[in-house]
Amino acid sequence: MAAAAARSIPERWTLAGATALVTGGSKGIGHAIVEELAGFGARVHTCARNAAELEACRRRWEEKGLRVTVSVCDVSARGDRERLIAAVREEFGGKLDILVNNVGRTMFRAAAEFTGEDFARLMATNLESCFHLSQLAHPLLAAAGDTRAGGGVVNISSVAGTVGMPALAVYSMTKGGMNQLTRSLAAEWASDGIRVNCVAPGGVNTDICQDETIDPELIKSEMDRLPMRRLAEPEEVAAMVVFLCMPAASYITGQVVGVDGGRTIT
Repeated sequence: MAAAAARSIPERWTLAGATALVTGGSKGIGHAIVEELAGFGARVHTCARNAAELEACRRRWEEKGLRVTVSVCDVSARGDRERLIAAVREEFGGKLDILVNNVGRTMFRAAAEFTGEDFARLMATNLESCFHLSQLAHPLLAAAGDTRAGGGVVNISSVAGTVGMPALAVYSMTKGGMNQLTRSLAAEWASDGIRVNCVAPGGVNTDICQDETIDPELIKSEMDRLPMRRLAEPEEVAAMVVFLCMPAASYITGQVVGVDGGRTIT
């Protein structure tokens, strides 16, 4: 990838001409990432399981003048992942600048009560999909490698991948695995011109906050430990993701960046 220093300031802070795939873009953090990337000039493809929600989003994005295409995909299914990358390959002419592995499933449950099915579902959605989609996208990312400085992979992890939390043992395992996958792929793929980074949010104001299975005492305990005393908004997480995709971030790879209101320093 070309060094950002060789570019003008406007060229370092734009995604004009870039192509991006964001998984899980119909709501929450993923929705904010799609809008932020497209707002900076990228052409974006996104996916979700719910066709009606996805189409409603597509129409709103079209009304805003954002260039976003969509397809239905359950990233926990291997065949769906393969079809998704085939669609992206066709949509973007065999090249992809940015892959954002955003889809994630949260399950608040005591470790002793986890079933084998629960474990497999969480692993397939959160960790296996992240690895497999990165693997499938590698040729497309490598084909785009030297054409611009702002590209590569951004994985969406969690503060739970770094600190211990009750009722989140398996979820935390998937996110800790994602953090290490980020570092390992960054080391392996740098020679292909591909950067790999990770954004690890703390609590974010999304639909997950309405999950009635979350212990209210856990929420109170977490809020008490937050120096900033509030949840993040999805756009605050999206801003970090987009920065890592910019030419300005061309020398940043292998990093797990917390967007957690200071949770990991307490």
